[in-house]
Amino acid sequence: MQEIYIYIVAVNALLFVLMGVDKFAAKQGMRRIPEATLFALAAVGGSLGGIAGMRLFRHKTRHRSFTIGFPLILLAQIALGLFIFG
Repeated sequence: MQEIYIYIVAVNALLFVLMGVDKFAAKQGMRRIPEATLFALAAVGGSLGGIAGMRLFRHKTRHRSFTIGFPLILLAQIALGLFIFG
């Protein structure tokens, strides 16, 4: 069970950091992180980190796919967690 918590913290931290890196890259005109990568990390457990990064870095906040998608993924993950562990 401890491994699951470590995994969740790690994937959320990774997506949080990548949201900041992508925001920096966008401002500098550098190569960006593909949106599919950001969504894939959210889907495998990093949605909360993605939401936090989106808000803190004010990144992807105009994209409905992110402002609606990340919270929906999080809700699905909570429901799945309650089903499995609840």
